Amino acid sequence: MPTDFFRLDFADNGVAHLQLCRPERLNTFEPPFFPALRDTVSALNAEGRTRALVISSTGKHFSAGMALDVFAGQMPMLDTSSPRQRLAFQDALRQLMRCFDALEEARFPVIAAVQGGCIGGALDLAAACDLRVCSADAFFTVQEIHIGMAADLGVLQRLPKIVPPAIAREMAYTGERLGAERALQAGLVNAVLPDAAATLAHALALAAGIAAKSPLAVAGSKLALNYAVDHPTGAALEQMTLLQSAIFDIDEMAAAIAAWKAKTAAGFEPLAPVERV
Repeated sequence: MPTDFFRLDFADNGVAHLQLCRPERLNTFEPPFFPALRDTVSALNAEGRTRALVISSTGKHFSAGMALDVFAGQMPMLDTSSPRQRLAFQDALRQLMRCFDALEEARFPVIAAVQGGCIGGALDLAAACDLRVCSADAFFTVQEIHIGMAADLGVLQRLPKIVPPAIAREMAYTGERLGAERALQAGLVNAVLPDAAATLAHALALAAGIAAKSPLAVAGSKLALNYAVDHPTGAALEQMTLLQSAIFDIDEMAAAIAAWKAKTAAGFEPLAPVERV
């Protein structure tokens, strides 16, 4: 599903690869990017074949976030001159937020492979992914504070649940860059690789390892983990009893155990398609 902003490839092992492809524009976002990303991820989710998604980029930087010229008037939603316009602003902003929510809500894990700068809105995107890996030259920054606004597409809500809250606050208040090694120490990334090529290779290998597991068990694990982030342990355990009763499959387990013992691929069935409404 090619767009002006990214291209999408799909491998036989169930790994989808979405690559930002505007290096000449530092892979910046413009208004059409958001529904394009949402619809692409939603389509992969609905189809059921995708077992992991890698989001990578091209050029020197992963992404410089929202293109600055967008704030010069390209988005009608930026009009907050009256109560009616402010109400419309709220609705439009929530729609933009939902475009990154699609990454978090997908039934498959999403892995961001970051090289160079992950700036502003790009960090909102990366924070909505399940896992992040980066190159040694990568850095992460809440750029919005430099242009006089609070970040508003999810990073302020997700980042304190990924890194220590004090680091999230430091990033939000100062806009200072978090380099690759400190990002690894803080838990923002799972691995630091020498360069962009090694980073993408690591992300694809990680995705392939996930894709080899039962997609039912992986989807269930993601549902449980997402729920546990925002709920007390008791409530999360109660959710797990209901979730496990829905997805427990003894035949799937038998196939997994047999493949594990034989050190072969299990050949799990894909998830059932979801009718899109």
